[in-house]
Amino acid sequence: MASAERFDAMLLGMAQQCEGGVQELLDVLFNFLARKTDFYVGGDENAAEKLINEKFKKYESFAKERAAKERAEREAAERRRKERIQKEAEKEQQRYEEIKKQEAKIVELTDEEAEKLQKEIDTEKKGEMPSSKQPEDKEKAAENGEGSDEESEEDKKKMKPNSGNGADLEHYSWTQTLQEVDLKIPFNVPFPLRSKDLAIEIKKKHLSVKLNGKPAVIDCELHKPVKVEECNWLIIDKKLVHITFEKVNKMEWWDRLITTDPVINTKKVQPENSKLSDLDDETRGMVEKMMFDQRQKEMGKPTSDEQKKQDMLKKFMAQHPEMDFSQTKFN
Repeated sequence: MASAERFDAMLLGMAQQCEGGVQELLDVLFNFLARKTDFYVGGDENAAEKLINEKFKKYESFAKERAAKERAEREAAERRRKERIQKEAEKEQQRYEEIKKQEAKIVELTDEEAEKLQKEIDTEKKGEMPSSKQPEDKEKAAENGEGSDEESEEDKKKMKPNSGNGADLEHYSWTQTLQEVDLKIPFNVPFPLRSKDLAIEIKKKHLSVKLNGKPAVIDCELHKPVKVEECNWLIIDKKLVHITFEKVNKMEWWDRLITTDPVINTKKVQPENSKLSDLDDETRGMVEKMMFDQRQKEMGKPTSDEQKKQDMLKKFMAQHPEMDFSQTKFN
């Protein structure tokens, strides 16, 4: 089989010139045999037909076995992807249950614990200061409509996400969840697309996709890093390349796939309601908490965990009014 593949480039060139598809290609081949060889008349009666049937059945079996293998590989890849997502969901659910258990406990802070908690809050505030606003600034921003649900002029210029929270572009489309990004690239070619026809390279922050002998469809830096070992790709319907990336940071939405893409408005990104409804109550609560924290960060407000720390300190203040908390600031 390997020796026969040396003619692939020549035959692909012929196929690309046959606008009538496979029928025209077969006409060209049998016309050549009839004009330039003794294929039809050089042997016994029906020898040519017998030979054609023999070769047809041989490669029919080969094609079916290969198709079955590719289908099995796709199903295995999809099964691994679902198992990976399920494991991630189980880990997050376990972590969320631990948080709920901790919340259920009655916390009594000692003076030392309160001082330590105050230092943690102060440290976090200092780390957020460049992107956060002072209370006075927040009041002004509220008057100007900043940080509200209304779109800013900059957001209005951004592209609206498609139904999959990604973008539909000229040569490809992509969608995303908090965990993964799916990229689909259609190829308009007059022959069944195979893996050896493609050159696909996925790195932590770079993606290259091209058809052999053609300019690359994508050859650019990814917007955010991905876990290369968890990425995979497959060919669908012999015309479409489907690539799945696993995000390194599963707590943020991408506003573009590669650095040269138009930016989408991530404030318009929302998971499909049908997908959320498929989750159990605890897992859905975990996802909604992640979404809430994401929105809070975008508006420069404290996340749910940060708010819990502040609530704990306020409770301690109420229990110990004799202590001076005049210098303590809360968002």
